[in-house]
Amino acid sequence: MNPSTVFPKHGLYLITPDDIDSERFLARVLPLLSDKIAILQYRNKLANTRQMREQAQVLLEHCRKLGIVLIINDDFVLAHELAADGVHIGEHDGDIESARKLLGSNAIIGMSCYNSLDLAKKAALDGADYIAFGAVYASGTKPLARNASLELFSQAASLDLPMVAIGGITPDNAAQTLAAGADFLAVIGAVFDAADPVLAIENFISCF
Repeated sequence: MNPSTVFPKHGLYLITPDDIDSERFLARVLPLLSDKIAILQYRNKLANTRQMREQAQVLLEHCRKLGIVLIINDDFVLAHELAADGVHIGEHDGDIESARKLLGSNAIIGMSCYNSLDLAKKAALDGADYIAFGAVYASGTKPLARNASLELFSQAASLDLPMVAIGGITPDNAAQTLAAGADFLAVIGAVFDAADPVLAIENFISCF
């Protein structure tokens, strides 16, 4: 992790899209990177191991220049190899203790808690740096994802961890999601599938 990187208090949490073509993938992502993005999560389920390393390295270089926190989805070994800022872990991707042991005390470790306050409490006890609830709304990326109510954010506020809302977030429901207690809005399709992705980002930013 870059020791000069500061974890933001709130903002847009942009997640990269699935794309099997590396050139096209980078052409979709790189033009959107700016200081308006608080966190970028590298996630490309269609990439092979070599592509993942190459793509993440390019993203890391750009994120370093712009002061964007780069989080690697699932793979804390790759996060360690690249010295990325951290990793995001799902329920089947390993545990916080193992990630912390490999990545060190300065790494940012986020945990998917889906629709479970109990998972959020466990993540806090295990040393997570932030937690994510979702799908908050119907998700085109994960149509079978468990539904997470907005009430979870107020219920988890006492854990004193930054909270990410994910799943079906759009500029139309962003304000109510933030009002419910979310600190970050995690988006994929609402940006990358938009007719004008740059305008979509501007619309999200205006909600903060």
